[in-house]
Amino acid sequence: MKKINLNNKNDTDIKQLILETTLMLEKEALVIWASNCVEHVLPFFEEKYQNDNRPRRALEVAQAWLKGEKSVDEVREAAFESHAAAREVEDDKACAVARAAGHAAATVHAVGHAVHAASYAAKVDPNERLWQYEKLLKMI
Repeated sequence: MKKINLNNKNDTDIKQLILETTLMLEKEALVIWASNCVEHVLPFFEEKYQNDNRPRRALEVAQAWLKGEKSVDEVREAAFESHAAAREVEDDKACAVARAAGHAAATVHAVGHAVHAASYAAKVDPNERLWQYEKLLKMI
């Protein structure tokens, strides 16, 4: 893969590079990558909502699916629960994290959710997009 100079790329450019690069990966790799994107911002949720483990649980259930320990239906249910958490919180960053976790888990069902997980995680911190892309490149 050709090395791309990211210094002159804006968020939209990097988002497009992410989208194109995800097309090169299998579902399992995308579940891992999307989960990593969420784990990177999960503290924003957990610090504010310490008694709500639904976003973390969505990631854990997706990881269990990777090991063959959970069904797609079980992962989808955990994803729905994380989205429910997003609807219940009042903090915008925490909401984005919960949505990101829901989409990361939903990647088990449909790979297109991986880029949505990354996009929601990027709403937490503008520097996330570059980190996500660099992490993705390491998986190829």
